[in-house]
Amino acid sequence: MDLRPVTLVDLSHVIEHGLVTYPGLPAPMITPHLTRDDSRSVYAPGTEFAIDSITMVGNTGTYIDSPFHRYPDGADLAGLDLARLVHVPAVVVDCRGTGRRGIAARDLAEVDVQHRAVLLLTGWDRHFATNRYGIDAPYLTEEGAMALAEAAAGLVGIDSVNIDDAVPNGPRPAHSVLLAAGIPIIEHLTGLDRLPATGSFFTALPPRIRGFGTFPVRAFADVP
Repeated sequence: MDLRPVTLVDLSHVIEHGLVTYPGLPAPMITPHLTRDDSRSVYAPGTEFAIDSITMVGNTGTYIDSPFHRYPDGADLAGLDLARLVHVPAVVVDCRGTGRRGIAARDLAEVDVQHRAVLLLTGWDRHFATNRYGIDAPYLTEEGAMALAEAAAGLVGIDSVNIDDAVPNGPRPAHSVLLAAGIPIIEHLTGLDRLPATGSFFTALPPRIRGFGTFPVRAFADVP
């Protein structure tokens, strides 16, 4: 057994009642189904539990987009390949300081992305849950998405509000290209600046839900 110490870096935002993840989508509602006080009449003396209910859209917190999110015949959450999601060698692409919102193919040209978790570091997570988050956010261009698909990236994540330029009624080429290629997308990551450019391993797992395209994940990296 390999007992070498690793550092686990949490890359997920905390979900709580009323959190606005994506401007315009409803916030999660967390309510008690069975309170601890009420449970005392259900269980033996001295035993109590809390059972809670959450109502939310799949696009809440840090979440994964499966191909089904974009294409009706694409893999849903239950059909995702675990090999793409668990302990995937990661490469962090630092996209800060370019002076451009769009992440282009040239920003990825020197990076080995084949079968890797490509994590796009923009620093935009500093605006998460504020009014600024949805305004002029960084995104992956269509040519950038095509370059990643052609190079057989394993998955693609970003610490921004959307992997596309989320203009109203606009196209979503990055989603379309990546999900057509079977490449899952993780949006609203955070803390990517805590990872090395290479050498870490990325994990992000949703529940195994049939007929569902997006859902929150606990995304993290382990750094040897």
